[in-house]
Amino acid sequence: MIAILPRINQLAKKAREEGLTNAEKVERQVLREDYLRSIRGQIESTVTNMTVIDPLGDDITPDKVRAKKQAIQE
Repeated sequence: MIAILPRINQLAKKAREEGLTNAEKVERQVLREDYLRSIRGQIESTVTNMTVIDPLGDDITPDKVRAKKQAIQE
């Protein structure tokens, strides 16, 4: 689990119940950006490590993914 998620949830709950101060609003935005960056990194890693095989057994992995995978391995 992503470590900042509990704090994001605390701020969301507080925003619904009481409202947030300006500092908390800024903190929430920074945490959300960090969270999205983390999720995007996970997705990129998953896509980069995939191989696409067609029904005939041929590798049809897109060239862009192959290039990215090769760049990481070098």
